[in-house]
Amino acid sequence: MRLCVCLVLLSLALCASADILAGGRFAWDAMGGAWDMFRAYRDMREANFKNSDKYFHARGNYDAARRGPGGAWAARVISDARENWQGGVSGRGAEDTRADQEANAWGRNGGDPNRYRPAGLPSKY
Repeated sequence: MRLCVCLVLLSLALCASADILAGGRFAWDAMGGAWDMFRAYRDMREANFKNSDKYFHARGNYDAARRGPGGAWAARVISDARENWQGGVSGRGAEDTRADQEANAWGRNGGDPNRYRPAGLPSKY
């Protein structure tokens, strides 16, 4: 009987720790994904290259999603928040927002960001 109780308690402890580890991994991936998104934004601002916006959208989402579910979640949340905010402020219109979201989804789903890379963009990016 004691052995059964010990095994049940051990099983519960292992399951709880596995959930904690999985949750911790998700959070770690989300933080890394947020960093990837920031890095893509920083690079876009630094490059200041005409027609490169969609490339950096796709690249940030691609890099973030490669980290795992947490990174993909962070990319989705940040992309959606940015587009919702930008849609009301920038005045670029629904078509630009739709194109940005298409590039976001392409990168987040594992598509090659170079699909959106403009000719002449320095190889640094």
